[in-house]
Amino acid sequence: MPARPTIVLTGFGPFPGVPINATQTLVPRLATAAGMLFPTHDTVHEILPTHWDEAPARMRKLIDAGSVELVLHFGVAKDVQGFQLELVSRNMQTSLQDAQGNFPKSVRVVEEGPDLLATTLPAERIAARLMGLGLPCTTSDNAGTYLCNALLYHSLSAAHGAQDPHLAGFVHVPAGLVGQGPDALEPHPTCPLDWRMAVSGGLEIIAACLDHIAAQKPPVKAG
Repeated sequence: MPARPTIVLTGFGPFPGVPINATQTLVPRLATAAGMLFPTHDTVHEILPTHWDEAPARMRKLIDAGSVELVLHFGVAKDVQGFQLELVSRNMQTSLQDAQGNFPKSVRVVEEGPDLLATTLPAERIAARLMGLGLPCTTSDNAGTYLCNALLYHSLSAAHGAQDPHLAGFVHVPAGLVGQGPDALEPHPTCPLDWRMAVSGGLEIIAACLDHIAAQKPPVKAG
């Protein structure tokens, strides 16, 4: 019996300047909801350490487990006002410390890789669906030069080189999504997204991607 197609979701742990990463809460919640909403797929998730070497290595293990249709990464950015779809990843990284205090070994993510890789997510379809729900969404051609960009570059390299193509992309959410209150689950009063909106939007992103995948498949011939 063939394996069911898999949705891979990742978030990041804390890093210098961000002691609590909102994706640590968002991604597990989104994975649980996705498992119920998309029962024809397996949904796996992991909170990746914000480490130059370990994050892409652990991401690669998730992909290599097989039958992957969609890889969706989430990270936080302080200047984001909703969902921000990253359209490209650049083969460059800044000499900044990761959560372990380590620096990247090179100014390039992959020494012999192309200067730029484009997301394989259907960004226009996603943006239209999010805005149709009244959820703030923008696109960006600059994922930065820190771990978010590096992970996206590694992920897109894997997607473009896979024998069975899959969609891969990165979504930034507001750093202010970090919860307030005694259980840290209430939304920040100045954040344009709350937890319910963030999960609903994440599900809509996944749905748009799965619809795009289904539309690309050849029609089943009758008889």
